[in-house]
Amino acid sequence: MKLFKRILAAATIAAALSAPALADTLVDVTSSGKLRVGVLLDAAPWGYKDGQGKDTGLDVELARMMAKDLNAELEIVPLTGASRIPSLLADKVDVLIAAAGATPERAQQVMFSQPYAAVSLGVFGGKGEKIDSVAGLAGKQIAVAKGSTLDTWLTDNAPEAKLIRFEDTASAISAFLAGQADYFAENSAIAVKVADDNPGKNVSIAYRIRLSPAHIGVKQGEQNFLNWINTFLFFHNMNGDLAKLQMTFFKEAQTLPHM
Repeated sequence: MKLFKRILAAATIAAALSAPALADTLVDVTSSGKLRVGVLLDAAPWGYKDGQGKDTGLDVELARMMAKDLNAELEIVPLTGASRIPSLLADKVDVLIAAAGATPERAQQVMFSQPYAAVSLGVFGGKGEKIDSVAGLAGKQIAVAKGSTLDTWLTDNAPEAKLIRFEDTASAISAFLAGQADYFAENSAIAVKVADDNPGKNVSIAYRIRLSPAHIGVKQGEQNFLNWINTFLFFHNMNGDLAKLQMTFFKEAQTLPHM
């Protein structure tokens, strides 16, 4: 019996030594005291630079709130829509707070938190035109950020639309404002900011695609971190902090003409 116990103990130790260490970003962050958050800084009001050149926006301030609760130094890592998931998977960031919508395809690589904001996806223009069906998008010139949810949806569902793809959200909106495209595809929070900043363009929604809640994302397998993030969101939702952030940066982002 003693020999059997020794053999069993040795086998257990050998298995433990040979097994790969499980990733635990929550432990890493609390141990190192540093939190790397991937955000979009070209997508106001989610993330942008204010008049003094300071990073701000709903996602940026939420990242600051998270770092404070973790007692960690915050490193903001600017990303584009297309680089969000690759950067997370390549360990360039610990977490994504980047206006990310959850899809079954993305969920194969990323674990998503409960929603922290809800907006609508749509195609927006300045002519006051109302497009009643997806078929009505055929032939329309639509500026869109490459690799974004909108790019994927329009490619799959409106193949006859004339998509003009840009590297980031800011470039797509600039193209619309410059008259290089008649429409742009984005979420309603961004569209309202465009409308507020450019009242002469009479920006309104032409075609509403669907609701698109925003989620925080971590790598697959980071269940401990995801559990903490959901608790973090629940706590700040219950005490009103999330509502204050949304009121500060979204204002009336859910209401555009014809929404």
